[in-house]
Amino acid sequence: MTKQDIVISIAHKTGIDRQTVLNTVEAFMETIKDALSTEQENVYLRGFGSFILKKRAQKTARNITKNTTMLIPEHNIPAFKPAKVFFDAVKGE
Repeated sequence: MTKQDIVISIAHKTGIDRQTVLNTVEAFMETIKDALSTEQENVYLRGFGSFILKKRAQKTARNITKNTTMLIPEHNIPAFKPAKVFFDAVKGE
């Protein structure tokens, strides 16, 4: 399912025009990106899940073509953790 499919589905279910739904969906995604990029806030949606930051530790990697090692610094990656209700619904319980 693409973003356009989501917009069409929401517009059909609610009766709101597609452009308004598209603007709302894009604002929602932008708000989540902004919250996570500041590294201060996780986003919790009760009954759906959480958008969180996970820290990756510093590690040593190898460049096998040049036979050298390089240091990859500690960094954050975004992750989604589904709520139990959402997880069970997808799982089929």
